[in-house]
Amino acid sequence: MRVRRVVPDIQSDDLEETRTFYGLLGLEEVMNLGWVMTLASPSNPTAQLIFMTHDKTAPVTPDMSIEVDDVDAAYAAVLAGGAQIARPLQDEEWGVRRFFVKDPNGRIVNVVGHQASHGETGTETGASSDG
Repeated sequence: MRVRRVVPDIQSDDLEETRTFYGLLGLEEVMNLGWVMTLASPSNPTAQLIFMTHDKTAPVTPDMSIEVDDVDAAYAAVLAGGAQIARPLQDEEWGVRRFFVKDPNGRIVNVVGHQASHGETGTETGASSDG
């Protein structure tokens, strides 16, 4: 399993205001589903921040997203390691497969992979860049 990117997920009450502010620092919107938005550096597209008002399909908002090339292998590894699953593995309508796991510090990690039928976009919609 290979990690493709690690992105903080930040709670936001106003995505438009957030986009405007971080635009002043050179970040551009690369994904927006209305409840989750990813901003990225145009010169380094893996330098990203995810902002969300809530998570559309989960009862909690994650603290970070980790995109991997094999989300099923990641899920099997955390289950075998005895980690606490906060949300089981499932496919999302916006083209990702993901699960939430609680780290030893109590942080919720959104582990995500893009589904092949939706292409390799480099951004998650829902975390992660993705959510």
